[in-house]
Amino acid sequence: MSIEIEKKYRLTKDERESVLARLRELGAQFVGQEFEENTIYTGGAINIRNCVLRLRRVGGSAILTFKERFPSSSAIKRQREDETRVDDADAMADILEGIGFQRALVYEKRRATWRFAETEVVVDDLPFGLFMEIEGEEKAIENAEKLLGLKEVKPELATYPQLTAEYGQEVGFTTEARFDQSLRNNSQTRSSDG
Repeated sequence: MSIEIEKKYRLTKDERESVLARLRELGAQFVGQEFEENTIYTGGAINIRNCVLRLRRVGGSAILTFKERFPSSSAIKRQREDETRVDDADAMADILEGIGFQRALVYEKRRATWRFAETEVVVDDLPFGLFMEIEGEEKAIENAEKLLGLKEVKPELATYPQLTAEYGQEVGFTTEARFDQSLRNNSQTRSSDG
């Protein structure tokens, strides 16, 4: 079992541009940009209030992840995170449904990833807003936060699945948060640093 430690922020467009500029100024290493489709399953012991079973599709590959959040009132979250690469996302989806899990939520995301000051910084664009996450040890997160000038930026305590449930649209028995088709196609071919 591995433990993920991260802090999430909701950004305005100006805050996003400021963070990206600051990352470049401070010499952060740009890792890349991806378009993701995330499917969250329910069933069995899965309760999306505190844990998720997610099948993430990125390009031609996929990752199956189980996350369980530990109770905390801190904006820096700690959660169990176990994941594995999946060769065939469609087959994995069929297996999950075959053993009783149901698709509950689907959300798309454009993610730019940076390595900075002993952390991983991701800047995310979702259909319901702009976000940033800083992942690393707690002291490293606090240091990166100071270097990036995030003093006035509000932390976001809700998870992407919770936000999808709130802002997504019902499609059959699934709640979805998707970009319109032109944005989806455009983002799949982008490779710049945002």
